[in-house]
Amino acid sequence: MMHPADLPDTVPVFPLPGALLLPRSRLPLHIFEPRYLQMLDDALKTKERLIGMVQPNPCPGDGARLHRIGCAGRVTQFSETEDGRYLITLTGVSRFRIQSEVEGFTPYRRCAVTWEGFDRDLGQGEADAGFDRSAFLRLLERYFSARALSTDWETLNEADDELLVNSLSMLLDFDPEDKQALLEAPCLRTRRETLVTLIEFSLRGGSNEEQLQ
Repeated sequence: MMHPADLPDTVPVFPLPGALLLPRSRLPLHIFEPRYLQMLDDALKTKERLIGMVQPNPCPGDGARLHRIGCAGRVTQFSETEDGRYLITLTGVSRFRIQSEVEGFTPYRRCAVTWEGFDRDLGQGEADAGFDRSAFLRLLERYFSARALSTDWETLNEADDELLVNSLSMLLDFDPEDKQALLEAPCLRTRRETLVTLIEFSLRGGSNEEQLQ
């Protein structure tokens, strides 16, 4: 487990719309662009092996703008294909807040960051005391049925609160702004409530009618 003092002041960032990484969760990535191949090579040379995942936040006149909050992951699995691509897994370490972008000679982007305010990310897994798992799984079953999706329900039933909520937050097909809201949720309970709201909204076809019971 890392401690705040172990975290660097600058991290390479990988802006990827819709790709969400959360603390203590795992995100598989397929790396093939030359600039990100270089980023990975450089990250593997550091003791932390950190890469910051962040959502683009484009606005008129500034298509390169980033959201201020992202999540850093440690490269925990790595393999190289015969044609030079990388298949990696990032394990979420902590969220961060971008302070500024660092100018330099790397082909990828780097940012000066602060880790303040995200102390719980470096601790033990969170629990959600108010979690009604049965009601949540019933809602989830309706969502999966409406989307013609399949899953391993036994595994979902056995997963602990944090693994269940965070995995679904990362895997379900929500808009980038919704993914950002899930990332910025201050605690597991808030993330679960946000996730439920997004699922209910999707089941209503994106309308603002009364919430489903």
